Amino acid sequence: MSKDPEQKIALVTGASRGLGAAMAEALGAKGWHILAVARTTGALEELDDRIRTAGGSATLAPMDVTVPEAMLQLSKATLDRWGGLDLWVHCAIHAAPLSLAAQLDPKDWAKAVATNLDATRGLMSLIEPLLRLRNGTAMFFDDPHAGQAYYGNYGATKAGQIALARSWAAETARLGPRVIVAEPAPMATAVRARFHPGEDRGKLTSCRDEAARILSDAGY
Repeated sequence: MSKDPEQKIALVTGASRGLGAAMAEALGAKGWHILAVARTTGALEELDDRIRTAGGSATLAPMDVTVPEAMLQLSKATLDRWGGLDLWVHCAIHAAPLSLAAQLDPKDWAKAVATNLDATRGLMSLIEPLLRLRNGTAMFFDDPHAGQAYYGNYGATKAGQIALARSWAAETARLGPRVIVAEPAPMATAVRARFHPGEDRGKLTSCRDEAARILSDAGY
């Protein structure tokens, strides 16, 4: 695909399932070209099928956001192929098992820091120039679990990610890129099922409905 100033390009990190997949599908149905990033090739291929069935288009990037070299390659390829980005939707997250704060598993902690904090920081530096080129927007998703019992790993690293995003939003408010921190309603995701195994999922919001609401609130 060649550079086309009329074609809207959305990078979705963590696009293989949950809200990330729903955001990719919703944007694809609106005519955006989706650059879908996730580690699971099979899930990305299934996402691609759904996007194309709805009349959209996607480029699949089976990559790990915690690998700096891969993300540098991704940013360079995005610049060369599309000349920037209109939207970055960041849904990549490591949700470690619930645990006592004083007994967190060091490997789980390191993985959460690498995914939720280090990867986010690295991506921000790589993607900001791409968003500036097309007057784009970055979108993050808050979660209220920080400080709750047994959420020490996920809560702390997710809260740190959102604090970083809010600082970025404050710093770029005048000159851009626009940075949005959305607050999704509780959704029927696999992550939530692990955290709340006995919950009545019928009372939760679907990822598809929540994606539509978030995009509408953001002006898309």
